Formats: sequence, C-alpha cells, structure tokens
Amino acid sequence: MIIRKVTKKVQFESIGVCLPEKRLLTSDLVKSLRIPAINKFELLTGIKERRICSPGEDSLTLAIDAGMDCLAHSKFRGSEIELVISCSITKYKNGLSQQYEPPLSMAIKTSIGADKAINFDISNACAGMLTGVMVAEDFIQRGVVGNCMVVSGEYITGLSQHALKTIKTPLSHELASLTLGDAGAAVILQAVSEAGEGIAVTGFTTLCGYSDLCVARQSRRMAGAFMKTKANKIHQVSISDSGPLVEEALKKNGLSFDKIDYLIPHQTSRSAIISGARHYAEFFGVRPGQVIINLKEHGNTASTSHFISLYTLLNEGRFKVGDRIMLLCFASGLIIGVVFFTMNNMVEKYGNPD
Repeated sequence: MIIRKVTKKVQFESIGVCLPEKRLLTSDLVKSLRIPAINKFELLTGIKERRICSPGEDSLTLAIDAGMDCLAHSKFRGSEIELVISCSITKYKNGLSQQYEPPLSMAIKTSIGADKAINFDISNACAGMLTGVMVAEDFIQRGVVGNCMVVSGEYITGLSQHALKTIKTPLSHELASLTLGDAGAAVILQAVSEAGEGIAVTGFTTLCGYSDLCVARQSRRMAGAFMKTKANKIHQVSISDSGPLVEEALKKNGLSFDKIDYLIPHQTSRSAIISGARHYAEFFGVRPGQVIINLKEHGNTASTSHFISLYTLLNEGRFKVGDRIMLLCFASGLIIGVVFFTMNNMVEKYGNPD
C-alpha cells in the first residue's frame, strides 16, 4: 500500500457541488422490471431517489458548475488557482460524446477563470477524486503549486438505462447500475502552517487480482456504456482485504480507529455500508464515532461520492473544528484508498442545507 504521511500540512479549503435539478425515484426507475426482489430495491439499497442529467447537462457542465460553487465558498478567485485536476470516470461533453483530448481539465480551468493554471486529467474509477487529492497534496508539499482544485463531473445514469433493458433476474451483474446518480464535486486544497489541521494520511493500494469484478465498456446496443458488477464478491473482498491496509495506514501515523469522529465510506448501498461497518468493528475491536450513510437522495455518485457527503454534512452543521474524519474508498480495480484529515474552519463557510 502506498502510504503518505504528510510532512508539510495541506488542508481542504473549500468544497463545491453540482446536483442536476431532475430527480428520479427508485420506485419509478424499477417499475418496468417485473421481478419481485428488484421491486424492493429501495429497501435493499436505502436509495429513495437520485439526480439525473437533463439535455444540456453532462460530465463537463457538472464539473464546471461544481468548480464555480467551490470558488463561491473559497477565499481564492478563479485566476488564483494554480493547478486543476479533473478526475471523472465519464468524460461526456455535448451529450454522450467522450472527450479525451484536449482533456476536460482544460475546458474546466478556462470556464472557472483559471487560465494560467497547470491542468491534467487522471482517472481511477470511483477512487478518482481521492486519488486527485493525493496527487495534489504531493504537488503542494513539493512546492510546485500553492493550491489546487480537484474536480469531477459524473454523468453515469446512462448505465442504469442500459441495465433496465437487460436485467432479467435478481442475479444480473448489471443490478448495481441501478444505484447510480449524476453529480459534480470540487475541492480546493492549500498549504497551511497551523499544527493539528489538515490531511494526516493518504494511502492507496490496488488488488489487481480482482480487476474483473466490476468492468464497464462501450455498449453495442445503445449510446453510452454498460457496467457489469459482481456485487456480492466485490463487497466481500473489499471489506475482508481492506482492514489490514487501513490498520497499517493508521499505525504508521500514530492513529487509532476509535479516534475517528466520522467515517465516510464510498456510498454504494445502505446494506453494504452497514455490513462493512460491522466487519470493521470486529476487526479493530472498537468503533468510530459515526459511520455516514448519505445516499438516500443521491445514490452512488462514483468519484464524487465522498465530497457530496462532506458538503451535505457541512451544510447541516454536523462538523466542528477538530473533528477527525476518514474518507474510505473502494473502486473498480480493485482499489482501496483512505484519506484521513482534521476538520478546520471550513465549517464557518457553510450552513445552508438547500
């Protein structure tokens, strides 16, 4: 596992989110499927609804609007951003046209007024934004830049539409596609001198032997892509294999699991999160303060998941300065990642849950 113990403090300065206006209820999504078990999908997953893109919205527009919202909560102007990293899985622009060159980060930085910023794209499945955080942290610690915006726009609900056309049984490998929602998220990182604040741990590993458990590719039947996930298997190996890796990351930085005030895992389904929390309690012998489940109104928003949760909790006034927060991700690959940080006065910038 690649574990970075922070030597020069880097902290989250502001977070922004973009959620499409259009909502789709789980009950409406699955009503065309005449399979009893799937008709209980909302109960099984804890997802009541999700946001979906309307015409004119895509990966790029979600990322840009999230970036602008991030700047609205920031002390920085767009022109002061020195590095922009785009981390989305999807790279849709103008509908379902994937754009790889020029990279989306180029269009994003121009749109937010960061014309002079360094920019590049990275992609690491649902771990994309947290990977971007690790890369940005490295750039800032080495003095290459003083700040960075990590941003992602995920237009992924087309996977759900493909799944609806192919699911025939509750054992379908496309069932997980019905949990997805569209969203954009952005976070600005900066160097700080205050002791006790900021990011303390970033750690990532890839268990490539499980790379076939979740695979997406271009569909031959309709526009866009499809995804096949062996949901039970990927959950089992994610939880069973991640405990020792998280323990290693915490020990190398003098931290313990019960000192975490908020554990925010990747938001896949309510049952998976509860099962994972139970396993972690048994593995560590202690529990964190709170395990966050924040997918009732959003679903699984891929790489933006953790920052949607952070943004929601900030606006609800749930955090206080000094709270210790762990972001835990599981992503296709199989990628396991952890980011541990201490909440700072960013809490003063939020408070409107709408």
